[in-house]
Amino acid sequence: QVNKNMKSFTASQAAQWMKGKLYGDDTMIAAVSIDSRKANGALFVPIIGERLDGRKFIPNAMENGAVMTLADRSVPYPHILVDDTLSAFQDLAKGYTAYVGTKIVGITGSAGKTTTKEMIAAALSGKLRVHKTQGNFNNQTGVPQTLLALSEEDEIGVIEMGMNHFGEIRALSRMAQPDVCVITNIGEAHIEYLGSREGILQAKTEMLEYMKPDGKIIVNGDDDMLIKLKQSRSDVITYGLGEHCDFRAADIIDKGLAGMEFTVIAPGVSRRVFVPVPGAHMVYNALAAVCVGRCFGLAMSDISDGISAYRPIKGRMDIRIGKRLTVVDDTYNANPQSMRAAIDAVSIASGRRVLILGNMFELGENQVQYHRELGEYAAKSGAGLIIGIGENGSDIKAGADASGGTALSFETQDELLVRLPELLKAGDTILVKGSRGMHLEKTADAVLQMAEL
Repeated sequence: QVNKNMKSFTASQAAQWMKGKLYGDDTMIAAVSIDSRKANGALFVPIIGERLDGRKFIPNAMENGAVMTLADRSVPYPHILVDDTLSAFQDLAKGYTAYVGTKIVGITGSAGKTTTKEMIAAALSGKLRVHKTQGNFNNQTGVPQTLLALSEEDEIGVIEMGMNHFGEIRALSRMAQPDVCVITNIGEAHIEYLGSREGILQAKTEMLEYMKPDGKIIVNGDDDMLIKLKQSRSDVITYGLGEHCDFRAADIIDKGLAGMEFTVIAPGVSRRVFVPVPGAHMVYNALAAVCVGRCFGLAMSDISDGISAYRPIKGRMDIRIGKRLTVVDDTYNANPQSMRAAIDAVSIASGRRVLILGNMFELGENQVQYHRELGEYAAKSGAGLIIGIGENGSDIKAGADASGGTALSFETQDELLVRLPELLKAGDTILVKGSRGMHLEKTADAVLQMAEL
C-alpha cells in the first residue's frame, strides 16, 4: 500500500479524475498500489512497461484483497476502465493532490536535486508538517506514488522531479501543480538525450508551465543559464554568492568535514547558518532551502535550526569516521558537476585522499572527454590516489596521468575489491562516487568494513 494515511475518496471520484468509467460499486478507496503483493484494501494500478505487463497481476492483486483495479480492457472484477493505465495513474495523482490541498514544492536540476530536497524538507520541518520524495521516486511512476502518499495533515509536499528526455518534467509538473519551483543548476547530466545545456534548460523549465498562478520560482543565480529567467520574469527569486542574488551567502567558513558556515544576506535578513555537511555546493543547497522557507513565511531562526539538524541520507555525502579510515559515501549518483563538487568537498580532509570514481552515464558522444577531464580535475585537486572503475575507468586514469596524478583503473568493481586492502592505508580519507548503475555502494560498504567504525 502506498499510504496508510491517505484521505479516502470514492471510486466515482477516482473515475472522474481519470476520465474513466466505473464498473462495480462506488466503494471507498483508502490506498493505491502498483504492487499486486501489497494491494490489500487498495485500488490496484497495473503498470504496462517494457519488461512487465501489470495486467497479468490483476487476478493476483484481487486475491490479495484489492478493492478494485484499473484496466484498459474489460476484466471480470470491479474496475475503472481507462485508455492507458500509466496516464490514468498520473491523472489520479493530480486529482488527489488537488483534493488534499497540500502546498507543493517541486525541485529539479542537473545536480543536487536529492540533497536540496532533503535540505528543504529539513528547513521546513521545524514548523510545518512535511512530506517528501523517498529514495529515487522522482520519475513517471515514482512521483504519482509520492503524491498519493500525501495525507490531510501534510502542509507541504517536497517533490523531486527527475528526467532525461523532453516532456518528462512537464508530465510530472502537471500532476504536482507546484506552488514553488526550485531549479538547482543546468549542467551536463542527460546531455546525451537533450543535445545541449540550452536543451537541458528547456527541459527543466517545463516545470513552470504548471506552476500555480501565484507561484514562485527559485533558481541558482550564479548559473549562467538560470539567471536568464530572472531577466525575463518577475516571479523569480535567485540565490548564490554573487552580489546580484536576492539571497546570498557571505563570510563563508569551511569547517572541513564538519561542514560549512555562512551568513545569509537578503532584504531584511542577516543570519548565520551552519550546514553539517562539507562542500561549497552545500551552501547553495542551504540557500535554496532558505528561499523556500521564506516563501512560506518561516522565521530565519526556524529555518537555520532546521538546516543545522540536516543529516545526509545513505550514499549522499555520507561521512563515516572510523579508527583506521574516513569514508565519504557519495555513491547515489554522479555527473561531471557533482563529481567535481564531491572532489572539492573532500579536498580539505587531512591525510592522504583516495578518490574511487566510477563511470558517469548518459553523457553521449563526449563521454571519453568528460572522464578524461574528471581524471585531470582529480589530479589537480592533490588527491594521493585516483582509482577509475568501469568502461571509462581507463579514461579517468589517462586524464589523471596527464596531470601528474597517481592513478589506477579497473574494468570491474570486483577486480578493485580484490586489490582494495593493499591500496588503502590507515589515516586515508576515501571518496567513493559514480553513477547509480555502477552500484558502487558495494565498494563503499567494503571500505566501511575496513574503516573499523
